Amino acid sequence: MVPVVLKCGNAPLPLALRSLDVLNVPALPDKDDFDEAFAKIETSERPRLIVVGDDAALAAALTRLMRTDRLHVELAYVAEERTDATHAYGLRTGSKAAAIAVSGVARPIPLIRDDAGIALVGEARIYGSEHAGELVGEAYVDDARLFSGTVPGMRIVPTPELPGLRATVDKRRWFGGHRWLTGRAVQLGSPAAVLTRDGVRTPRPVKRSTFYRHDQDWLLVYGS
Repeated sequence: MVPVVLKCGNAPLPLALRSLDVLNVPALPDKDDFDEAFAKIETSERPRLIVVGDDAALAAALTRLMRTDRLHVELAYVAEERTDATHAYGLRTGSKAAAIAVSGVARPIPLIRDDAGIALVGEARIYGSEHAGELVGEAYVDDARLFSGTVPGMRIVPTPELPGLRATVDKRRWFGGHRWLTGRAVQLGSPAAVLTRDGVRTPRPVKRSTFYRHDQDWLLVYGS
């Protein structure tokens, strides 16, 4: 196995990765930015792609693997600091993450995507329109109602275990923190909702949004 490194934007490259094949791409890679990397790992028995960047870069890589039927490719993530994705999956950061990216072992975990065909690796946040702020509508996690009416917002987070995701209203209860519901899918209907996936905001409000577990897992590299 000879991993290929995608250095996204100005993300610092740890020493452990500098001897590998490093490709420089934008901070948020587009579909064409993956062509050279895929060509380099195509003949490997255990293809591995190391993403050095932020959650949006990792989500872009996973989205491209999903859309091109390459979910057999192992993905390693090297973030400089803690992110929503490193928290969700219990990943290390910095030089420790770089060492794991090279020598770690990949294991299958649920792949969460939305109805636009975009993978979610860290967290999705959904609020109302810019002027109203509060989120109006109704949301379900599988068959359980998350809310109906008006709430400050909602959050959706992937999980490394089945059923694959959890969601909460963005409002703490008096006791016990957030009320999380776990499931395979979450559906929202709203007159106007502003969606941000892994730090990337949709250009316009949406009336419906669904996040759900893809029919295939993805391979995330963990410490051996």
